[in-house]
Amino acid sequence: MKFVDEALIKVHAGKGGDGSASFRREKYVPRGGPDGGDGGRGGSVYVVATPGLNTLVDFRYQTQFSAKSGEAGGARQCSGRHGDDCIIRVPVGTIVRDAHTREILGDLVAPQQKLLVAKGGKRGLGNVNFKSATNRAPRHTTPGKPGESRELQLELKLLANVGLLGLPNAGKSTLIRAISLAQPKVADYPFTTLHPHLGIVSLSGQRRFVVADIPGLVPGAAQGKGLGIQFLRHLARTSLLLHLVEITTWDASDPVENIRAIEHELAEFSEKLANKPRWLVFNKIDCFTATDAAQRIEDIIARLDYQGPVFAISALTKAGTEPLCEAIMTHLQQSPAQEIVTEEDEC
Repeated sequence: MKFVDEALIKVHAGKGGDGSASFRREKYVPRGGPDGGDGGRGGSVYVVATPGLNTLVDFRYQTQFSAKSGEAGGARQCSGRHGDDCIIRVPVGTIVRDAHTREILGDLVAPQQKLLVAKGGKRGLGNVNFKSATNRAPRHTTPGKPGESRELQLELKLLANVGLLGLPNAGKSTLIRAISLAQPKVADYPFTTLHPHLGIVSLSGQRRFVVADIPGLVPGAAQGKGLGIQFLRHLARTSLLLHLVEITTWDASDPVENIRAIEHELAEFSEKLANKPRWLVFNKIDCFTATDAAQRIEDIIARLDYQGPVFAISALTKAGTEPLCEAIMTHLQQSPAQEIVTEEDEC
């Protein structure tokens, strides 16, 4: 299924039912008086975070959502039936905005979290509500109020603990296949990943965490070049970034310059995203002997003057992936939840 992380929809709440102007007319009841009932309340529109959904693609085919209107009141003080609510199911991690004001109405980060986006119209009052000592036969009623209508923008930000980033062909998709059951496409050419993938990494003792793989970044991504820019928002909720680096590049480029290019794009996109914990993971060590791979990594670290955690792996053979996953789990258990990057923080 094609991944879609933005959608524009229109929602319409139901109109309230009109009040009834009725009078009691029964045998042996000479002064029956007014008995018009109230109308029913209009249905409201709710957005609900639903586990199991991972895309907004359905909203490309259905963009209009309407709740039912309330029924009119009846005789004998019978109230009209309330309109049925409209429930819109979206993936967990969806942000709901007003499309015109850009106001964030809600951020649905918990399963079954419910957000009211359009309130149903109030019911009209029947004439029984207007009787008094001086007005014993009122014919006055009130109509039901119209429900709210809104145009909404839905934006999905994946919920993951760890985000993978790097240049195209760095081995991100191969790594997520090696440590989880996710099956993203893998090939020997750049940009094989065209949309984000989530993988659940399971460790002993029922420990697990979620990894997000996004399309590779290229220089100029923060200005819209390449594929990665439109998916950088999915790294906003992560607690840790794994920066995959090839110690041998397919285009003979300098790994140090490649690392600095990614750092620059993160800083251009969001300062808070750039300041998240980020580990360097050197991939494709199987292409060299252990000694040559270690020397290459030491040279890169020295030139970068990097002080953070460093890991050497081969995503293809799974060498070094188990210690990496254990270190990630330890970090997530010891670290507080990271602050989520919002659109206002992005450049």
